[in-house]
Amino acid sequence: MSAVRILRIAAGGDGVGRLEDGRAVFVPRSAPGDLVEPIDLRSQRRFARARVGRVLEPGPDRIEPPCPHYVLDECGGCQLQHLAPAAQRQARRGIVGDALRRLARLDAADPELEPAARELEYRTKITLHADAGTGSIGLHRYGRADEVFELRRCLITVAELNRLWAVLAEHRRLFPRRLQTLMLRLDRRGECHAVFQGARGAAWSNAAALRDALAADGVEATIWWREEGGEPRSVAGGGDPFPATVFEQVHPAMGDRVRAFAVDALGRAAGRLVWDLYAGIGETTAMLASAGARVQSVESDERAVAEAEARGPSARRLTGRVETVLGRLGAPDLVVTNPPRAGMDPQVPAELERRRPERIVYISCDPATLARDLARLGSYRLGELRAFDLFPQTAHVETVAVLERAS
Repeated sequence: MSAVRILRIAAGGDGVGRLEDGRAVFVPRSAPGDLVEPIDLRSQRRFARARVGRVLEPGPDRIEPPCPHYVLDECGGCQLQHLAPAAQRQARRGIVGDALRRLARLDAADPELEPAARELEYRTKITLHADAGTGSIGLHRYGRADEVFELRRCLITVAELNRLWAVLAEHRRLFPRRLQTLMLRLDRRGECHAVFQGARGAAWSNAAALRDALAADGVEATIWWREEGGEPRSVAGGGDPFPATVFEQVHPAMGDRVRAFAVDALGRAAGRLVWDLYAGIGETTAMLASAGARVQSVESDERAVAEAEARGPSARRLTGRVETVLGRLGAPDLVVTNPPRAGMDPQVPAELERRRPERIVYISCDPATLARDLARLGSYRLGELRAFDLFPQTAHVETVAVLERAS
């Protein structure tokens, strides 16, 4: 097969080149400027996929990946470790701009991107998977969700959790026998949590012994147990249900910067009615209320709403799916929406079109669903667009789009 020159990085992190017949070919772990020998070509009518057989000529931004798992185990947790940091940031900017131009048909330049302070050791949560067949506990291989390799250390995860995993791994005889996943988390107070999930009907009696073994090795952690389909509960250590089992950004410092930018982009909020949709644990709601806004928030996770209530300040908080409760909210002057990766249910932009708030600030963790939802908000024009580097070494990017009512 003829060599392929890689032209750019596509959504998902694959490099893109052209085959001799003109079709695009997507090649993971390739870099712009690389001349690669593709192998394992899998052809579709309009495009193809392949793997790098050999790099015949490296592109100018190709580097040696810092994590040994990235190459030796083909770890799927990162997609861009083979690119220099500046080239990674350029790629993520391009992923956002391309989605808005191609999917939303917007005349949008690649956005400015606010870089993270750290390229490594930033994640405060990691979920490990257990392979019952091999006994391995770790991460999935790239593109192979059925294969798990044994994790030694994750370089994008904070040192506290790597230390916790290193000690936990020494005591795996105390783990649940039908373990499915193990989620490790560092909360904002600097405390570590280990959330074990087992198969439905599984039992576990060694949690206290495991916590004692950790303490004997100088590591303190709260141990949680969750049966598949059930609610997690603390079984050794503290009983506080937050933050180990409630969603929070895996890169908290950058998450704070995103929220600050979003609230500032709304403009004057004092005395105005503001919707905070997909409100999580209420951090944005609190900022808006502190600015004098009258806030009505919606969140589907009851535990997150309870945490928001405990934290304060006072706001009207509704628990439920956004698309099912919007009709119970007052007419908004301003809206902040921060949906999950799947974006907003079609009923949500339809209701926003009907209510016609003055400004909508959309926080997105997926450029493709952001573009789709912006296309559904035809009464609004895109104002400011800003990307934030919440996920260095990966193809993921957080974006804030500021939408102004057109008339």
